[in-house]
Amino acid sequence: MLVVRRHRGFPGPCARVPRRGLGAGAAGPLRHRRDDTGVLSGFEEALASGAAQITSLGDTYASGSVVVPEDQVRAYAAATEEALAAGHTGLRVAAEATPLVRTPTQLAAFLRYEHLVDRYMAERPFSAMCGYDTTQLDGPAITKLAGVHPCANRPAPFRLHAVAVRPDGDSGPAGGVFELGGELDASGHELLGALLERIDAGPGGLVVHAPELSFIDHRGLLMLADSARRRGGGLVLRTRATGAARLVEVLDIPDVRVEQIP
Repeated sequence: MLVVRRHRGFPGPCARVPRRGLGAGAAGPLRHRRDDTGVLSGFEEALASGAAQITSLGDTYASGSVVVPEDQVRAYAAATEEALAAGHTGLRVAAEATPLVRTPTQLAAFLRYEHLVDRYMAERPFSAMCGYDTTQLDGPAITKLAGVHPCANRPAPFRLHAVAVRPDGDSGPAGGVFELGGELDASGHELLGALLERIDAGPGGLVVHAPELSFIDHRGLLMLADSARRRGGGLVLRTRATGAARLVEVLDIPDVRVEQIP
């Protein structure tokens, strides 16, 4: 995730995402404003060969559109398979997504999309970077968006996103497995609630791999447990944070297992 103060700060850094992909054999569409194409030097050959594409966001989405999360993931999945069939190693996308998250309704749908596309990216050769303009979005919106991205140039209290491999080391689909990092205290409760509303837990509940979690308070732990319970399963939290297991014991939280990791 890339946060910039105005849209002209976006294409230069973002262009490096598909450019690196092209060097590794991946195809690289880029969605942005047409008047920024001048910064994309070095793309001429890739554009001519079809390895790179430039698409105006306005040509893809109508003004004020609300993303349909499942449809958008299916569209990128189809594009990824097309890139593989054409002999590329995968697909990289860089998108200036500010117009898709301006309203609360748009933002809620986009957070759901981010969760679903994270799961897809964990299992297929597809990667993406989103860009957002802080002159058009408020602080809480930027914080929510940063919280669902594994990497961002804007800090968030914590990050919650899908991972590729189950914490026990088994490979394969990890539908109910998430990575949690950062510090989860009272300042992050609202963000955690917003993100938990939009995730899917697997049939066995919620597995949270948290090697970079430095702190979690009792309310955050209860929120994770409640989310897993509402989805018909328990919570497994794998963390280095030594206080989590003690909280579960003291509060007698049912269906929660804390596994200490080295």
